Amino acid sequence: MSHIRGRFNQPADQTVTAYTASIPYDHRLYEHDIAGSIAHARMLGKQGIITPDEAKNIIGGLEAIRQEISEGRFPFKTELEDIHMNIEAGLLEKVGEVGGKLHTARSRNDQIALDMRLFTRDASNATLAGLKSLMATLLKLAKDNREVVLPGYTHLQPAQPVLLAHHLLAYFEMFTRDHARFSDCGARADVMPLGSGALAGAAYKLDREAVARELGFREVSRNSLDAVADRDFILEFEAAASITMMHLSRLAEEIIIWSTEEFGFVELHETFATGSSIMPQKKNPDVAELARGKTGRVYGHLMAMLTTMKALPLAYNRDLQEDKEGLFDTVDTLLATLEVFRGMLATLTVRPERMMAAAAGRGYLLATDLADYLVGKGEPFRSAHGIVARLVSHLISTGRTPEQLELSEYHEFCPRFEADVYEISVTSSLNARDIPGGTAPGQVAQALRAAEKAMEELPD
Repeated sequence: MSHIRGRFNQPADQTVTAYTASIPYDHRLYEHDIAGSIAHARMLGKQGIITPDEAKNIIGGLEAIRQEISEGRFPFKTELEDIHMNIEAGLLEKVGEVGGKLHTARSRNDQIALDMRLFTRDASNATLAGLKSLMATLLKLAKDNREVVLPGYTHLQPAQPVLLAHHLLAYFEMFTRDHARFSDCGARADVMPLGSGALAGAAYKLDREAVARELGFREVSRNSLDAVADRDFILEFEAAASITMMHLSRLAEEIIIWSTEEFGFVELHETFATGSSIMPQKKNPDVAELARGKTGRVYGHLMAMLTTMKALPLAYNRDLQEDKEGLFDTVDTLLATLEVFRGMLATLTVRPERMMAAAAGRGYLLATDLADYLVGKGEPFRSAHGIVARLVSHLISTGRTPEQLELSEYHEFCPRFEADVYEISVTSSLNARDIPGGTAPGQVAQALRAAEKAMEELPD
């Protein structure tokens, strides 16, 4: 460090000071750092490592510094390098020499491990809340449009009709898995590393469990080397964030497509769209496009952290300073995207007439139902598939729909066709998928009820 030179006689070069300083970004850890320091000081006092009065003075000074930082009055200094030493220097100014006793039985190695675990635990909880809010909005959109039919796609080609609620509940399932991942991530971050020292543990009779209780940790770390070197909890958060952003990006892509004039399935509210600087008629889906774009930066932070960790020997190495900026940006990007998506979906206008018209007339969506019809008449599915494929080819070449064929024309393709072939419709297609997980109205109604129950069971 620039101001802790130890064995050195020369001050650090200015370029080194600037290069190694983390205070420009790790200042946002101040609440976590001070909370950890207060718990540490209180424990030192109770253990008799420092006197109760000394602990009281230190805690008072830390609380005053916290107030100054929150009000923007604390003078952060780059030459003090990081959040820990800025706070310690401020403490020495406030309470004098006794402030130097705060660092007893503690290293910056276990101190930053503590701060990052507290931050990641809080970020996980904030993400859980953001996901739950988004899921509630998505579920309302599905319930409000439970009878709307739209064409389902594979390969972006019209495939089979589905209920819009069924389509939206697919994203609900994705976000449910995301919620579980962040819950798991938060639980794994919930381990208290303070007391591990630089790498070998502290040479004092510490009450680590008391510190853990005060800070709300469920357990203390079991290995001092691992505790100061571990950043798996950050990798897990960034991995979970990457998966969530991928899900949001997929939904964004569909909103972008659905809101085009060519589709017209949905319309974005004016407050969640932008105009063009040159074309006055434009209504651009910039929120969805930016979410799609920001997904890449979240992926990048995960890959950067994996690369940082891949060859680090135990225990602490300065490379770990690189864990912060990527995590901070990941948290900020993810939380902002969850919030803006909630607003975009809450104000989205569904155009059921466009969806239903497309489901009824686009791309021979009932071709599979024709094949299933023949199977019901005794035709093996593979040959039924070929029969209907030839039938669809004929319809395309003549510009006709199945409803326009005479029964005699159906017989040219297969004698198993009977008059009840005309009963095949979008409604019959939906009703036929009446199995758990299917798009039949009854199944979707059950899925909606199950989703409502799942929402009630999610922690706040």
